[in-house]
Amino acid sequence: MEFYAHSGRDPGKSDWQTLKEHLFAVARLAGEKARPFGLERAAFIAGLFHDLGKYNPAFQRRLDGATEPADHSTAGAQVLRDLARGNDATMAQVVGYGILGHHAGLPDRLDGPGTFDHRMKQPQAIDPVWMEELHVEISGLVPDMIQRFPTDRAGHAFSWAFMGRMLFSTLVDADFSDTERYYVTLGEKKADRDWPALAALIDDFTARFDVYTTALSGREGALNSLRREVLAHVRRGAEREPSLFTLTVPTGGGKTLSSLGFALDHARRYGHRRIIYVIPFTSIIDQTAAIFRSVLGEDNVLEHHSSIEEESFDAKQRERKDKLKLAMEDWAAPVIVTTTVQLFESLFTARPSRARKLHNIAGSILVLDEAQTLPKALLMPIMRALEELARNYGCTIVLCTATQPALGRRPELPGGLPLEGRELAPDPPGLATRLARTRIVHAGDMDDGALLDALAGHEQALVIVNSRRHALELYRKASEAGLEGIVHLTARQYATHRRRILADVRDRLKDGRPCRLIATSLIEAGVDVDFPVAWRAEAGLDQIIQAAGRVNREGRRDRESSIVTVFNPPAHRPPAEIRGLIGDMKRIIDKHADLTSLAAVEDYFGEVYWRMGEGMDGKNILDRFALSGRTGCHFDYRTVGRDFRMIESGLAPVIVALDEGAKEAVDQLGVEAIPSGMLARKLQSSVVSMPPKARDLLIRSGHVAFAAPQWRGDQFAVLQTASLYVQEVGLLWEDAGYLGVEDMIF
Repeated sequence: MEFYAHSGRDPGKSDWQTLKEHLFAVARLAGEKARPFGLERAAFIAGLFHDLGKYNPAFQRRLDGATEPADHSTAGAQVLRDLARGNDATMAQVVGYGILGHHAGLPDRLDGPGTFDHRMKQPQAIDPVWMEELHVEISGLVPDMIQRFPTDRAGHAFSWAFMGRMLFSTLVDADFSDTERYYVTLGEKKADRDWPALAALIDDFTARFDVYTTALSGREGALNSLRREVLAHVRRGAEREPSLFTLTVPTGGGKTLSSLGFALDHARRYGHRRIIYVIPFTSIIDQTAAIFRSVLGEDNVLEHHSSIEEESFDAKQRERKDKLKLAMEDWAAPVIVTTTVQLFESLFTARPSRARKLHNIAGSILVLDEAQTLPKALLMPIMRALEELARNYGCTIVLCTATQPALGRRPELPGGLPLEGRELAPDPPGLATRLARTRIVHAGDMDDGALLDALAGHEQALVIVNSRRHALELYRKASEAGLEGIVHLTARQYATHRRRILADVRDRLKDGRPCRLIATSLIEAGVDVDFPVAWRAEAGLDQIIQAAGRVNREGRRDRESSIVTVFNPPAHRPPAEIRGLIGDMKRIIDKHADLTSLAAVEDYFGEVYWRMGEGMDGKNILDRFALSGRTGCHFDYRTVGRDFRMIESGLAPVIVALDEGAKEAVDQLGVEAIPSGMLARKLQSSVVSMPPKARDLLIRSGHVAFAAPQWRGDQFAVLQTASLYVQEVGLLWEDAGYLGVEDMIF
């Protein structure tokens, strides 16, 4: 009897893919993908065993059209467990997690149906012919990298679990790639483009970068001179051995270009496979990606948001061919601009689609811009993941920020990163002094009326508050008061719209026209605007300093008049996390005359870490990975993937297709042959994230609908009632379950 992996079009099966062919193809691909970090043997075995359950005659009947259930993802893990001996037994468990999860997602070890232990006890029936076809020997699975694993129990277990997820990544990517290759031979359109290797482009990239920065170097002024000094010093640091680094450059000091210059020179020196630039907010990913494209070329930069992703673990949904066409899954591009949400939720995911890219992170340079925004409640697992990438997967990591959050080892942070002597910038305290361009003052309570009175005295000013609701209320009151040049900027607006708003804001500021911008914190992290003054609702010191970076950014005004006023809005209580950070800041205010100094920042983060303590692993992520000498690996991958959320609100995406490009992409969702990944990439800048309950209400009332659900499932929720999106303020979902915006009374 011939055993097949995938059915073709010929009833005579002449074009069907044999199981033996698929298993060896996936094994070879997985081994190649794992070779850069020394896991090629284990990855090869994972690929060879992943579909062993297809040797079950019941599965073959399914390929012929039968409807009887047939689990094909369990047998391989069971057989591997039975064959492995000695030191390879633990590694066989790690590989087994990936085999069990290559369709439905990595499982937990215990606790009911679907878990590792439950599935490993389920009887499987496979034809013994597999032994003749595969001729496999189970040995040499344990890699040399385990000698570099931490010696403490928790750290050791985390390294094993992290290795398991990287193996899983090589397996699912190889499986998806070979299955896609097979269907392409049947005439399906190839979904993903082939990206050139960074090594083939690095000389051209460096030359382009030199041309770009040389053109900027002709600009006069002390600030531009300082930026050139910083850039030159940082690029010299690229000769240092790959490791963890910090780059502490105050706002306006040119850290984006300096970090890119370092990454290019460092990759050229040490042969890194790609550059991954990680940004905290989608509000500035477009800005950074645009800079990189202008320097490196339009076709060499992959911009990957987190807005639209398939969330289901449903095995049937994952088996549909469309799953193979998610163009953003594998991160094979030479330069990637993405978000912290996308990076870290992927590093802790259990989902095949999100894990697919992980092995391509190995051997990369990761630049984490605005590192101070990393969520404090997840800081410990984040640091462990970064240290693991640097220690065992050939990554160089740059923590890039204007307010270095003191992530090195210290009494308040015993689990900090080994960052001693790893600074790339020249004299950060001196830079902070030379680049100080604002004064921070505290005004105490200010209600909306007081804010409007203050705004009336400045034709150009910035107000930053802590919630979209407050921003909307303040904008409406300012408009009713007749203030000129009122502009609203929040995450109610989709990214392309925000980009247009910011372009208008910059034009207004440049031309001297009235511009009173009311925004949420999304404007703080790296958005290039330059206001004379600002008001910032109370928050942590790092956020206050980031807000100050939007004032007198180019240093054209004197510092004394460039004031950032910190205020308390009595009617708008800040979120719980921000309340804690406000308290941390208040405890250090009297100790520092200049709150923008690095000494103040260091003192502030010491207070934050001391207060939070074990709360820096607030979801107990690290406790979910353990090793037992008797029973082996106790890894709760699925639970961790569920609980590790960078954005706790769990917002749901809605596509606002008002621009022509977005409308065209939404229309194309109805064409089955067009890959979802390609369309997701086109639509990611047209997404507004909103509370899930509010989106459900919009769906029930017909204002939002899933596009082409027969092909795309619930991946693309599209706004149907265009009037709910108001150009001045964005998407208004409040009470929209039964009202269109034309019926609302403001």
